[in-house]
Amino acid sequence: MEKSYTSLSIAIKALQQEGFVEDYNLCDAGIENKNRKTVHLAETLNVVKYYCFEGKTNPADNTVLYVIETNTGEKGLLVDAYGAYSGNISLEMVRKLKIEHP
Repeated sequence: MEKSYTSLSIAIKALQQEGFVEDYNLCDAGIENKNRKTVHLAETLNVVKYYCFEGKTNPADNTVLYVIETNTGEKGLLVDAYGAYSGNISLEMVRKLKIEHP
């Protein structure tokens, strides 16, 4: 995995080539893989790495790309906006996706 990427689209393409091909979305229970029709709880996930991207023209365009492996062997990506944890996701998922700043 490269340490940084210049854009979200470049990161997604590179990570997909490394095998992180599943597309995850946040849901009430955890994350959902709509293609496989699976839902994974926070405790079954490993956030391998994350990348932050800031919009050049609009600060509201800030996103985080999470690189995720599940305990069932799925490898994929979750794209989320900064501060999007106000929705209906579990506290465990909020903790799992919390970005620690050095």
